[in-house]
Amino acid sequence: MCSSKKFASHPFIRYHLCRMDDTLEALVGIWQDIKIFLRELANFAFKSLHISFLRFEEKKGVVVTALYRKRGKLSRTLSHSGMVAITALGVMMAPIIAQEFPGKSVNPWSISVTPVVLSASTDDPAIDTQISSKVRDSVVDYKVQSGDTVASIANKFGVSADTVRWGNGLTNDKIKVGQTLKVMPVTGITHTVAKGDTVYSIAKKYDADSQAIVDFPFNTFTDDETFELAIGQIVVVPDGVMPAAAVAPRVRQVTPDAGTVTAMGQFVWPTAGRITQRFSWYHPGLDIANSTGTPDVAADSGRVIYAGWDTAGYGNMVLIDHGNGYKTRYAHLSQIMVISGQNIGRGQAIGKMGSTGRSSGPHTHFEIFLNGVRVNPLNYLR
Repeated sequence: MCSSKKFASHPFIRYHLCRMDDTLEALVGIWQDIKIFLRELANFAFKSLHISFLRFEEKKGVVVTALYRKRGKLSRTLSHSGMVAITALGVMMAPIIAQEFPGKSVNPWSISVTPVVLSASTDDPAIDTQISSKVRDSVVDYKVQSGDTVASIANKFGVSADTVRWGNGLTNDKIKVGQTLKVMPVTGITHTVAKGDTVYSIAKKYDADSQAIVDFPFNTFTDDETFELAIGQIVVVPDGVMPAAAVAPRVRQVTPDAGTVTAMGQFVWPTAGRITQRFSWYHPGLDIANSTGTPDVAADSGRVIYAGWDTAGYGNMVLIDHGNGYKTRYAHLSQIMVISGQNIGRGQAIGKMGSTGRSSGPHTHFEIFLNGVRVNPLNYLR
């Protein structure tokens, strides 16, 4: 019976109230049915997924066990299949990618593969050896050709004629076609390290500078701090001279005294001493050797942009910007007498010569930069 009839005496009102109660009860019943349905559906889905997962794990376990038993026997097959798939994908994607480049809408697979001769000549069928311009790091073998001389071979490789003679034990310049000559990467001589040899003893033997041996980039050391060498290794001695040929000590260039000067827009010698190593592809500066404490001066007026220790091997270093595209570097100093940001005049003391950093003895390593490129200081010093 409708429970709302006691709240209304009029039959019409009581009738509609009863209808509303019946509708509400019906809605509540439907909602209860929906909740039961959703709960049962969730349980069914969970059980189905759980069973599927267990079946998947079972099948995966079988596959893994099989692969494990094969222990890589299928790896080549899988690798080849993968490469084939990648190649096929590249073939399909190449035309699409080619279309994306502006002005390059060319189908790469439509390009003719007919070979084209760029140039041909039959005038001179003689063989011509092309010498690579790449920096050489070791001794190379060269087969003598018709018309070659010791001087022409030396010029071809950018070394001295004596270097060719010493490297091949030539007492004269007689060579023959087909003969194989060993050519050094730089002017100088090679030395096979024996027991007791040091950088200093080798330099003395060949009348060279120990710093040049240290600076040559392809000479290696068992200890970069002490420059210790390994017995049996081949050491390149740049500018070294065969002992038998060094009948008299070589005359070394001595720098003039810069003195006290005023700024004139020209470079003066940064210090006094002997030039022990010149500018080269592997040594982009000038080495001037003297005793520790020899004064170093600014080669021209400018502003100090760095004064301190350099971790790249320069040791105590000063770098000066001259404001006209030029910069100068002074390295291996024992003492620095300027600070970064200081303006200095041409000829003003900046420090004292030393042997800090990657150095085998007291000297000043001097560099000149022109628009960021290191140039030969001998072409600029006065």
